[in-house]
Amino acid sequence: MILSLTLLLLCQLAGEILARAFALPVPGPVVGMALLLAVLALRDRRPGGLPAPLTDGTLERTGKGLLAHLSLLFVPAGAGVIGRLDVLAAHGLALAVSLVVSTAVALVATVLTFSTVAKFVAKRTGR
Repeated sequence: MILSLTLLLLCQLAGEILARAFALPVPGPVVGMALLLAVLALRDRRPGGLPAPLTDGTLERTGKGLLAHLSLLFVPAGAGVIGRLDVLAAHGLALAVSLVVSTAVALVATVLTFSTVAKFVAKRTGR
């Protein structure tokens, strides 16, 4: 589990370094997720010679364990919001509108991505 957690954190660190070094318009953790995807794709193509946690499912179990406790990561953010209620009072409507619009855009993007991938997979499998 330690090696898996280390790999996850190293991918995030590398993503942060790349995003800041090249002034990318993408957040570092997103770049780190892309790096982790590349590592997993390479792992699946060449399983030989890799450490056991990368091939025996430990990485997946570590990720699921982190996701199971994801709500704990929102506690500091919630405390920060409570600490800045003056900003929330001044810009509450704008924040609410931006949250609703960004959620709707994310849902539409997810649906479009899913339908595109489903069509691509259907063509490849002949269904």
